[in-house]
Amino acid sequence: MCQWMSSPGNLSEEQVHCSICLDVFTDPVSIPCGHNFCQACILGYWKSSPLYQCPMCKKSFYKRPDTSVNTVLREIAEQFKEMRLKMDVQQLIQDRVRKVEEIKRSVELKTEDSIQVFCELVRSIQKTQADVVAAIEEKQRRIESQAHDLVAELEREIDELRRRGVDLENMDRTDHIHFLKVAAPSIHDWTHTNVPTDVSVGLIRTAVSKLESTLKQMVDSVLPSVEDVTLDPDTANPWLQLSQDRRQVRHLGAWQDLPDHPDRFDTVVIVLGREGFTSGRHYWEVQVGEKDDWYLGVAKSSVKRKGRISVSSANGYWALAMKKGQGYRVSTVPPLSLALNPKPKTVGVYVDCEEGQISFYDVRARTHLYTFTDRLSEKILPFFYLYCCDKASDTIVICPVAEKALIQQS
Repeated sequence: MCQWMSSPGNLSEEQVHCSICLDVFTDPVSIPCGHNFCQACILGYWKSSPLYQCPMCKKSFYKRPDTSVNTVLREIAEQFKEMRLKMDVQQLIQDRVRKVEEIKRSVELKTEDSIQVFCELVRSIQKTQADVVAAIEEKQRRIESQAHDLVAELEREIDELRRRGVDLENMDRTDHIHFLKVAAPSIHDWTHTNVPTDVSVGLIRTAVSKLESTLKQMVDSVLPSVEDVTLDPDTANPWLQLSQDRRQVRHLGAWQDLPDHPDRFDTVVIVLGREGFTSGRHYWEVQVGEKDDWYLGVAKSSVKRKGRISVSSANGYWALAMKKGQGYRVSTVPPLSLALNPKPKTVGVYVDCEEGQISFYDVRARTHLYTFTDRLSEKILPFFYLYCCDKASDTIVICPVAEKALIQQS
């Protein structure tokens, strides 16, 4: 997270962040143990928890403690918000300029790639055409040779018939028995003299089949692998409950007594996917429905699992988020807001490890939402964050994907 050097006391932005909502304080209050939270966040936390406990130090109180407004921290937080708003506007302008340049370059690269693919296809067709023509010419030479041999045979038989005709004229007055012995011609088998008139199409079919196979390989090489993503229970925060098939997760609304696994998130309500990726193209879909407090995307396998966590691309999280009351945004530094209409009910996630791209799509509208471009230098895992319990729509579902339904990269 970046430092705001002009802020009072050279405080970092994290020092004015509420550890519950992970955002800059709104109406900050202090509790007896000395920790500060947004007033609405701490009251909501105690309302959903069976104990009056500090989310930071886990100190418990027998009754709900009194809270006092921290006016100094509130003023600092308001200054941070104003400064962040100015920087968000500047960053938005820079992002738009950069995006235009990226689009221009992408169009140029795709045009070059298309020309190269077309040239390869033309060369393949020309080679196949040359092979077919050579085969036809060879077949034609064999047929012409057979026809020449047949004509010669027919000419020999015609000469023989003419000679026998002369003999018949000379023996016109002889006795019938001698006539039959001399004049009866030998019977010839003509079955071997039929001239084949059809040109075998076997070589043509073989060439076309080879061309189709080549084209299929070219298409398959640019399609992503459809992933069967499942959740890793050893990483799930104790507030989260996974389904038996590990393809659904919901905020339980109560703390579960789970083993303190080294991979488990103990403070932030995060769960990671079991399967990770280091290479190739991958795609999966997540149903969020009407839920309005979530992050989803991918994270480095080495991300911090314990204590306070800031979800940002600088910390190894590339995510799309829907925050209640704040709308959609992505985990850039600083966060970038997105105006999405209609609201996506199912989000497609596409990862290209070699190109360093993480893209998000509205599956129903078949539209592109946002693409991160970064260097993916280690294994990455699917990432899910449900930070609020909403009984009306508290479940996120990993959906099965049919290959024919894949969204094309735009």
